[in-house]
Amino acid sequence: MIANQVSLHTFPVSVALLSTDLSFLDFSGIWLENFGLSQNIKGKSFFRSMPKLPEELQLDIQYCLDGVGERCDSAKVTHEDGEVVWYEWKLNTVNTGQDKVDGVILILEDITEKKLEEQLLKKSLEVARIGGWEVDLLDNTIYWSKITREIHEVPEDFVPNLETGISFYKEGYSRDTITRLVKEGIENGASWDTELQIVTANGKDVWVRAIGEPEMVDGKCVRLVGTFQDIDRSKKAEIAYKLVSERHARATRTAGIGIWEYDIVNNDLYWDENMYRLYGVKKSDFEGVYSAWESCVLPEDQEESAKAVSDAIAGKGDFDTNFRVRWPNGEIRWIKAEASVMRDENGKALKMIGVNQDITELKTAQLQLIQSEESLQGAFENSSVGMALVSQDGSFIKANQSLCKSLGYTSGELSRLTFQEITHPDDIDIDLSLLSEVINGDRSTYQIEKRYFNKKGQVVHVFLTVTAVKKINGELSHFISQIVDITSRVEASNKLKGLLELTTSQNNSLLNFAHIVSHNLRSHTANLSMITGFLLDNEISTEEHQESLKMLKRAANGLDETIAHLNEVVQVKLEAGKKLRKISLAKTVNKVLKDVSALITENRQQVLVNTPKEVYIKGISAYVESIVLNLITNAIKYRDPQKEGKININITVEGNHVVLEVEDNGLGIDLDRYGKKLFGMYKTFHKHKDARGIGLFITKNQIESMGGAITVESEVNKGTIFKVKFLKAEQV
Repeated sequence: MIANQVSLHTFPVSVALLSTDLSFLDFSGIWLENFGLSQNIKGKSFFRSMPKLPEELQLDIQYCLDGVGERCDSAKVTHEDGEVVWYEWKLNTVNTGQDKVDGVILILEDITEKKLEEQLLKKSLEVARIGGWEVDLLDNTIYWSKITREIHEVPEDFVPNLETGISFYKEGYSRDTITRLVKEGIENGASWDTELQIVTANGKDVWVRAIGEPEMVDGKCVRLVGTFQDIDRSKKAEIAYKLVSERHARATRTAGIGIWEYDIVNNDLYWDENMYRLYGVKKSDFEGVYSAWESCVLPEDQEESAKAVSDAIAGKGDFDTNFRVRWPNGEIRWIKAEASVMRDENGKALKMIGVNQDITELKTAQLQLIQSEESLQGAFENSSVGMALVSQDGSFIKANQSLCKSLGYTSGELSRLTFQEITHPDDIDIDLSLLSEVINGDRSTYQIEKRYFNKKGQVVHVFLTVTAVKKINGELSHFISQIVDITSRVEASNKLKGLLELTTSQNNSLLNFAHIVSHNLRSHTANLSMITGFLLDNEISTEEHQESLKMLKRAANGLDETIAHLNEVVQVKLEAGKKLRKISLAKTVNKVLKDVSALITENRQQVLVNTPKEVYIKGISAYVESIVLNLITNAIKYRDPQKEGKININITVEGNHVVLEVEDNGLGIDLDRYGKKLFGMYKTFHKHKDARGIGLFITKNQIESMGGAITVESEVNKGTIFKVKFLKAEQV
């Protein structure tokens, strides 16, 4: 039994390791690529995973399992659709050194194209056939068979002699070689079997196989006999194959991949030619033992690399490590090493088989990248201009000290906010409009003057530059915001304009105030007047008086709520006019889950997702993401600490709508008590330290501004289900 092995994924050939019950133990990446298989075949039956293989291969594998050391062969398979596929294989047994077979190493290749060429060549050879010849040295006559004359393209009545026979060989190497071989045959009785070129009577160059056998009598050659075969097509195919093989070898050398084998028991280390190139040493200078390799490794890396070898042999981990080697000329190169450990049935390590690859250029690029990132990080942190990395939903990923100083927040506090939350309501529309153009690819950057609110609620005037950052595949990753604090300049300018605009400003303020009172506060004042009238009525009972006081308190709270959050209502309603776009709801859900994966893990939440990929809704990207984020984080925030948290996310289609359902098994909400206030501003229903009572209010307004609706089902101590109905968009 093979006790342990390390992945053969990087082996540069199509190779697999099979157990005695013919299941996959290991395989190379090229195996998966050549036969269209996936990593999950490991441990599965070889012939079930690859059912369309020749029966001859099955027999050869069985021969190996029965004790035959190695087998190699090729065979074809004809599929049901008539397609013919040729396979070529090489088999070796894997044993523990105790004559017990523990598995089979199989190298398998699809050689259909090569075999087709061979079949064509075979047919040509059958048509060409093989000719015979004979030279009688006693009477100096020569005989050629019909096929031999056909190969030479001479007439049937052509009568050759020894000199004319040799003269057909191509001048140079071929003629010199056949002359020498004939001479040695006559003088010493040496036979020959060689491949040379002739020039036919029609001037055609043809490769032939010439076989000659001297007949000796009393130490003297009296006759030469042999065969003559046209091998032109096969020889040219062989030459072409050698050229391809040489190109393949050159490609392997260029890739810097070497293959090695370490016999742990006997301390023998075998390298292929590429290994010597990787280490910059001559084959004659390498002793072929473990210490010879170790001496090539840079002293600073010897301890770690030796530990990787010993750990792999001891079964403590895979052998997958990087180290540096110093060439004899002093040059230092980085090497990546991986290997499999072969063991006997008792778990004793017998061999390590692995590959080395030169990764010097990769390591150099990585070091340069690290230096570049450190340089950029320094410029980011030390810049006198405020700078921030901002995600697509507007949240601050990272902010430098200049920005934190301007806004009065710490970097950690900003990371819990979005730029929308601290932007002046009057500036949010133009900012989001330009940002949408960047998201849609209509522009890559924009600049505006805008206002933020700092931590104290004071207005900060800035000049904002936003630039898109894209991933390698072209998708939008995040934004870089450069924020120049121009508050002092704007305040100075405003002071100059203040005297001229004071009257106009006061009039506008009065008009705006009157408008707010007229449209938003009229119902509250009317309600308060009515309640006051009840209280001044001396004829009402004590019970009615108490009830009127309660009504007065509720009315006052409602008025306070309306005044305090009027701006937030306006902010959300202003977005209702934005153009709805086609959005993949499943993609948004998956993105949010990735964004809060750490929060999910920290709170030990089990999340089950059932989201069809090809469902699209009409909406605003930032809104949809904000909605999904708020529902999922609420489910986590109001989890029940007494039980294992579970969140189910489902997407279904109902007519012209797409329904998002977020279900949890958390604390739940008493809908009889709080149902009417659930989506109100600053309404909280649990004593959670982060509860603000604004999330569901904004979520509901965002959903409705996109033509959707939200409902809730909940039961205390059992959980809550939020259902959001979106407008369905047409399929792509």
